[in-house]
Amino acid sequence: MNKSLITNLLSLTLVIFGILSGSNTVLMVGLFALSGAITNWLAIHMLFERVPFLYGSGVIPNRFEEFKNGIRNIIMEQFFTPENIQRFIETEEDSARKILTLAPVLDAIDYDKIFQSLINAIQDSSLGSLLSMVGGAEALEPLREPMATKLRAAFEELITSERFQKALHKSLNVQRLRDDITDNIGTIVDARLNELTPEMVKKIIQDMIKKHLGWLVVWGGVFGGLIGLLAGLLG
Repeated sequence: MNKSLITNLLSLTLVIFGILSGSNTVLMVGLFALSGAITNWLAIHMLFERVPFLYGSGVIPNRFEEFKNGIRNIIMEQFFTPENIQRFIETEEDSARKILTLAPVLDAIDYDKIFQSLINAIQDSSLGSLLSMVGGAEALEPLREPMATKLRAAFEELITSERFQKALHKSLNVQRLRDDITDNIGTIVDARLNELTPEMVKKIIQDMIKKHLGWLVVWGGVFGGLIGLLAGLLG
């Protein structure tokens, strides 16, 4: 049994007891409690269902489009605002800077190929004849490993420099990325909302609040009963 049904049954029991016992006070308490409980129950029912001849009933199904727009506004204007998305991107970017390591990139560079390209450039230049006089390209082989080490250190210094980091940040174009994400989220939200039917919207709202609305029936019965008690005592 739910709270509404229990309240109505208790109120009806007081009415019956008041009639059978001849107690006007008990009867008034029961009638007022039943009146308050049923009125509140009907009001809750009218939120979700259309009742014939009762204007304004079925407000949630009737205002289906307004509820959809309200849901969209809550999502887009409270959660996924451009400012919130940009703040999220910047936060993630700052976190990425702390944990990002470019060591695999540096390790992937073919330093031997760079060294070989340098040798080829020397051989093709005016220094080629001079190099051949001192033993040719083989004379530079002892420099291969030291040069690879130096190149790696130079690249590492370059990519960790403030100038490189600023250039990397600029290349991300945070504002454009923010706008793209906002547009994509808006498209996804619109597509999902367009799939909703009045029945689905009604069920969503029912699942959220209807079980709590039962207390309105309970308190309607309680306050109605108190008013009935006062009326019985005064009468």
